[in-house]
Amino acid sequence: MLVGQRTSDLVGQTDLLRVHSLSELSGSNIYLKCEFQNPGGSIKDRAAKQLIEDAMERGELKPGMTVVEGTAGNTGIGLALVAKSFGLNMLAVMPNDQSPEKERMIALHGGQLKTVDPVPFKNPNHFYHTARRIAEERDDCWWANQFENTSNARAHYLHTGPEIWQQLNGNIDTFVSVAGTGGTIGGNSRYLKEQNPNIDVWLADPDGSGIFEFLRTGEYVSNGSSMTEGIGIMRLVDNFRQARIDHAVNLPDQDLISISRYVREQDGLVLGSSSALNLAAAFAAALNGQPGRNIVTFACDLGERSASKLYNNDYLKQKGLAVEPEPIDQLAARYKQLGERLIAVNWSGDNS
Repeated sequence: MLVGQRTSDLVGQTDLLRVHSLSELSGSNIYLKCEFQNPGGSIKDRAAKQLIEDAMERGELKPGMTVVEGTAGNTGIGLALVAKSFGLNMLAVMPNDQSPEKERMIALHGGQLKTVDPVPFKNPNHFYHTARRIAEERDDCWWANQFENTSNARAHYLHTGPEIWQQLNGNIDTFVSVAGTGGTIGGNSRYLKEQNPNIDVWLADPDGSGIFEFLRTGEYVSNGSSMTEGIGIMRLVDNFRQARIDHAVNLPDQDLISISRYVREQDGLVLGSSSALNLAAAFAAALNGQPGRNIVTFACDLGERSASKLYNNDYLKQKGLAVEPEPIDQLAARYKQLGERLIAVNWSGDNS
């Protein structure tokens, strides 16, 4: 049992859940680290806490100042929560096409929200540049810079990775993660590979992100689009440089519908879109190797933050997606023949 003086003290030490249905189907143990148990409801609480604690230790942040960050939602929620627990304010700059559920959560945690039109990264009005500009123009502000600030990956190297290692007594064969800023896969894969270099690290990438193509060809090229929020990136950032990756898999949004509905019915799990992508990729990893392995991935948040998209039939139809999930046996058969959607890589930031 955790006892804390601040709400942020409750971040971490999340449970590990064996997903019974997919584990039985695949013949390997598929574990979800339940990051929705964090006080802000997502894995991004970990990065938020480390970003703020490190900045305060360096003297860059002092009580009464305002944390400014560009975010797709969950980091903004985490920063708002942690900021309040340290006597700080929070201003989140967010694209206006993200889920309204996340906008409400930032406000509920006492954060201020500025929404901007979604534009390409090269546009100066991109949410990333807007947040940086606001912070630079005000003496009472500090820019969290979650993409390049390696306190992000450090949170997972110091805490999440060791938790996974301890929970499985070192018996982990495969680690699977999506990437947005790269902090989660960066810190965890580096820690786990240091414990056992034979751990097979899989990156899961949705359509519309360029990471899969970057790992395949060295160039950021995207195809299509995805409902996942905050996942995928079109540039190389310092947190991602810390990642150690052996395989990359690209999966379409249709698979997120199928996996999310299956585990909701079979396991009582209602997952967010990034969590569903993680779990789909873990299922694919289980079906493309020897049985009997221990495979770990993250439930980044719960489906309540994806209600307006992943669980909204009208939205899915507008995106040209089938509401009815693909039968799990058909999905499993397809995952055994992923073809060009699965590649073997040897990525280390050191070789970039």
